[in-house]
Amino acid sequence: MTKPDHSLNQNLAPTALAGAIAMAVAMGFGRFSYTPILPGMMTGLSLTPADAGLIASANFVGYLVGAVAAGYGWAAGRERVVSLSALVATTLLLLAMGLTSSLLLFSVIRFLAGVASAFTMIFTSAIVLSRGLAAGNPHVQSVHFGGVGIGIAVSSLMVFLLPAGGFGAFAGWQTAWFGGALVACAGTIIVAASLPSGPASGKSAEREKPLAWTRPLFVVTLTYGLFGFGYVITATFLVAMARQGASDHTVEFLAWLVTGLSAAISVHLWRRAVPRLGIVGVYLAGLLVEAVGLVLVVTLPSPYAPLIGGLMLGLTFIMVTAYGLQIGRALAPQSPRKALAFMTAAFGVGQIVGPLVAGWLAEGSGSFNAPTLLAAGVLLFCAALIGAEMRRIVAAVDA
Repeated sequence: MTKPDHSLNQNLAPTALAGAIAMAVAMGFGRFSYTPILPGMMTGLSLTPADAGLIASANFVGYLVGAVAAGYGWAAGRERVVSLSALVATTLLLLAMGLTSSLLLFSVIRFLAGVASAFTMIFTSAIVLSRGLAAGNPHVQSVHFGGVGIGIAVSSLMVFLLPAGGFGAFAGWQTAWFGGALVACAGTIIVAASLPSGPASGKSAEREKPLAWTRPLFVVTLTYGLFGFGYVITATFLVAMARQGASDHTVEFLAWLVTGLSAAISVHLWRRAVPRLGIVGVYLAGLLVEAVGLVLVVTLPSPYAPLIGGLMLGLTFIMVTAYGLQIGRALAPQSPRKALAFMTAAFGVGQIVGPLVAGWLAEGSGSFNAPTLLAAGVLLFCAALIGAEMRRIVAAVDA
């Protein structure tokens, strides 16, 4: 076992900050700013829920393609260049979203943005997290992934502060995309000045053994994919749901702001529960908390429903994502990258299907209650599977 190099700690602050900003740009803006901007697009362009779901799914298809492509080793030694190039692409694609009104072009742009966000997430994480691990500093992971929540919160604040009527010839939803591009540009410059040259170790190209599928690994992979389906319905349509029952835009702004702020601290908060519950127990708890949050979204009155839903979504989705992958790696110690690739693929398929099904159900029923309850049911099913296999999974992780 390699001893932590504590001399690296003195250089970790700018590295962790660079990782957080990169995640804020690529994920908070590149992926999730679509959520607070979507209601304005649906109103201004007469988009149906099915149209909105199609655009969202295109982004998730791109993310899946990017995640799979990133696993082939072609970027070994070039992680920093690829990360920064993807951030530049994210900036340009945010700008492009405000320059068209075509459903086809929206889908193409969001597909490319998904690829860019996957590249940034994977290669920036390889640089930042490897250095935190080498220094034995667990706080780097919390800061790094907390950037996603900060990006979500800032995007919510930006959309709220921009005038609903837009600027000049540009509608409000267009100026929101332009504003996101400006923030992304500033963030990219900061990351370029702070991000180190590469990972702390160069072992990423080593050949792994074939993946050995065990019952615990299959169950965790299945629940991880179904979680992708369940969480993404709320992550895509939360602000649109808030707008349906609100008299002004304040509730939808607060719902997404609460989501971002709670997401920013979620990994840090849940890490404190690991000594008591174990990593598998925390994963199970996250599934249950998010399922309860989805039920409350459709049972509580406005404005409480979207606020509580946003809080529980923010507190769980990053944590479940991070710890799910950590469990997968532990269940396949001889081939961890292959396990992560399969889990990412399962998660990606769930994300792609979720918005399509939710948009179709919402368009047919006239509300988002049916898809939200479906998502809650799926997450409860995941929790039941993990609970039933708890002993086997824990035994395999601890082996």
